[in-house]
Amino acid sequence: MQTNFTAEQLRDPDTATSNKVLRTCVHCGMCTATCPTFVLLGDELDSPRGRIYLIKDMLESGRPATEEVVRHVDRCLSCLSCMTTCPSGVNYMHLVDHARAYIESTYRRPWHERALRGMLARTLPYPGRMRLALLGAGIARPFAGLLPKSNLGWRRLRALLKLAPRRLPTPDARDRPGVFAAEGTRRGRVALLAGCAQRVLDPEINAATIRLLNRLGIEVVVPKAAGCCGALTHHMGFAEQAHASAEANIDAWCAEAEGDGLDAIIVNTSGCGTTVKDYGHMFRTAPGALRDRAARVSALALDISEYLTRIGYAPTRAAPGLTVAYHSACSLQHGQRVTNEPKALLRKAGFTVVEPAEPHLCCGSAGTYNMMQPDIAERLRARKLANLQATRPDLIAAGNIGCITQLSGDGVPVVHSIQLLDWMAGGPLPPGIHANHHAE
Repeated sequence: MQTNFTAEQLRDPDTATSNKVLRTCVHCGMCTATCPTFVLLGDELDSPRGRIYLIKDMLESGRPATEEVVRHVDRCLSCLSCMTTCPSGVNYMHLVDHARAYIESTYRRPWHERALRGMLARTLPYPGRMRLALLGAGIARPFAGLLPKSNLGWRRLRALLKLAPRRLPTPDARDRPGVFAAEGTRRGRVALLAGCAQRVLDPEINAATIRLLNRLGIEVVVPKAAGCCGALTHHMGFAEQAHASAEANIDAWCAEAEGDGLDAIIVNTSGCGTTVKDYGHMFRTAPGALRDRAARVSALALDISEYLTRIGYAPTRAAPGLTVAYHSACSLQHGQRVTNEPKALLRKAGFTVVEPAEPHLCCGSAGTYNMMQPDIAERLRARKLANLQATRPDLIAAGNIGCITQLSGDGVPVVHSIQLLDWMAGGPLPPGIHANHHAE
């Protein structure tokens, strides 16, 4: 694709990067076939190719973002399915992230959108605040059906209340910073990203991760100074807040690496993993020390399934005779290109693994998407659940808390893959699974 940026525009490193991305695109349109919003809406501007044209025009002109551009970019899930499909290697992720930051700095949204986005940015990355917010939402949840459906603002509020759990799980004893010692001979040492929303919505995921790694001889450290990875605010265009979160993690993890050492930084929420693995790009123009440390963190980051494959996971219980429908989170299959490891581990643990039709299509969670674009998100959820349930599974497994929350509540238990792997290697029965399924 030909571009026409001025020399002055290209002195901005983000614009220079976007220029390279744009020039890679040959506008072949193969991305349209796997884009969830184009599949649903059939609008070229709601496809990656259409958005690329809108972003190109916006950035080249240097003008503030228009309502049309914002509407179509906001509808993008950042599922990155287009990047898996693209034969030219277009890094759409970096382009749309730049577009979102540009929109945030040049476009004034309606007051109710600013209020909602600001509330999410000030709440979701902070477990304490999120827990209080969810307690309040839980009280209001029974009244969600009374809210009108007349406009998007009310439908967003309905979606927020609907997503609030009826009961918040009790924090696990392992849900705190500290060092969790390996059992037996220590084989390795890793840092675990404890995260933010996941700690509130399902603390058992981190607990299962730590238990399993400890039993496999891996010491796990959760640094006190590490917190939200920055993904939630990054994808809303709040670059300064996202970078501050990322830099805090970089400092905390590098301190551990330079102290007692780290073999890896483990991430068990794939949306976070995609962002952490991109810290090197995020800080590519930072002063030398920060740039190098960010690149080091990205190189150390691994999804939990990658690390378990590396160290040799093995079950200790007999096969449970359960069929697991594996939902491949977009951030894992498209963002990190981790596709085989989770399924292979589940099979090794003794589960029969089945995959739904259209595995490349997003479930509609996508960070804050199911709150900001509830109509599209609900259609994607229904489509994904229909495909998953058509496999007649006993369970649905996924590697991302957003997907788990989005797909839960429709009859079939939805759990994190690590909970199943922990169970079959000596851990407790995962919550939500019927006791009759308990393996010996």
